[in-house]
Amino acid sequence: MGSSPAGPRAGRSRNDRHAHDPQHRPRALCAGFPAMTEAAPPRGSRASHAVLAGFLGWTLDAFDFFVLTFVFAPIAKEFGTDIPAIALTITASLATRWVGALIFGLLADRYGRRIPLILNILYYSLIEVLSGLAPNYKVFFVLRLLYGVGMGGEWGVGASLAMESVPPRWRGFLSGLLQEGYALGFLLAAAAYRVVYPHWGWRPLFFVGGLPALLTLFIRAKVKEPEAWHRSRTDWLTYRRAIFQNWRRFAYLVLLMASVNFISHGTQDMYPTYLQAQRGFSPQRTSDFTAFSMVGAIAGGLAFGYFSDRRGRRRAMRTALLLGVVLIPLWMFAPYAPLILVGGFLMQFMVQGAWGVIPAHINELSPDQLRGFFPGFAYQLGVLVAAGSPYFEARMAHQMTYAQAMGLFALVVLLLGALVISLGPEAHGAEFGRGGAASNS
Repeated sequence: MGSSPAGPRAGRSRNDRHAHDPQHRPRALCAGFPAMTEAAPPRGSRASHAVLAGFLGWTLDAFDFFVLTFVFAPIAKEFGTDIPAIALTITASLATRWVGALIFGLLADRYGRRIPLILNILYYSLIEVLSGLAPNYKVFFVLRLLYGVGMGGEWGVGASLAMESVPPRWRGFLSGLLQEGYALGFLLAAAAYRVVYPHWGWRPLFFVGGLPALLTLFIRAKVKEPEAWHRSRTDWLTYRRAIFQNWRRFAYLVLLMASVNFISHGTQDMYPTYLQAQRGFSPQRTSDFTAFSMVGAIAGGLAFGYFSDRRGRRRAMRTALLLGVVLIPLWMFAPYAPLILVGGFLMQFMVQGAWGVIPAHINELSPDQLRGFFPGFAYQLGVLVAAGSPYFEARMAHQMTYAQAMGLFALVVLLLGALVISLGPEAHGAEFGRGGAASNS
């Protein structure tokens, strides 16, 4: 699929041809976005800034999401409700992420990656601060719905910016680095919970979540649009046609993202509650054990991302998930604290090992014109399908132990995820901005 507008190529004027060349793009196309016409910095610098922006955006977004998972009980007590009701606000955030992916993804394909990313970060930072001021459960629930819109918009735009800016031979490893911003956000949330909550309660945790707004200053000053976006930008008619022409690929991406979101949310969101409610851990110990599991997640994302560069995306992801199945007994049923610590580390090493491949994998499977929209929107529709994971697990734990509920849930979704990955396509090493994804392998 080409990157030029529909219509015969013959007879196009010199100015028409130059409209698709970033060196000759008329300023009118980027009116209101002057930074898009600035001279590009050296390629290595541009790539590092793009990866750093995507990484930090996702890290701070994840921090804002995960601080809530540590304070289900105190929020429920203050609002006069129960833990499943607070867990439902996690589901609310997951359920609205597709809206943000749709809005910010379309903006990113039309106007570039930078400006939508800046607007998105400012939006979710504001909603996070307001969540800390919520006077009751209803207001808090609505704010978490709105927060999901911001969280949904960040990943797709940040991932496309980063993946389009780096060399293909490093895409898997840097994909792992980018995705593990999510794990680092979880780790930072655990640290903030350990330091802030015992002294000041749950509300200041959400005030800290306003700090990501400062990241927009770095993006505005340092980050440039990737060349692949300039080469692939097209008119709305061709853009709409490309969406419908690739609906089968999009449907598969939604199925894939639903599978891996069931896995991540099924093994992470209720884990602090499991440590507190079933294992009797203190807030400090819960924080320490959760943080250590996120160190495993970061290591796994980098390791399997690197492995995927050499042995393929599907093989790396499938291997990680099947090893996760083997680890379920250690992860949930270990009798002693040191084994619980090891089990949490290794499970997240595998879960986020598979996830570390995702940014490269689904960006490679996405057509050039649609790379701002396709990965993020498919991702968040997958999140929508899997949004009930923490609520289901909380309800299951009323009929059995947390360990039994989470272990059974993980067994099912890990096996299904490995199957979906095995049956899907791959475009390992696709050249971005050169006419679409590489051939399936």
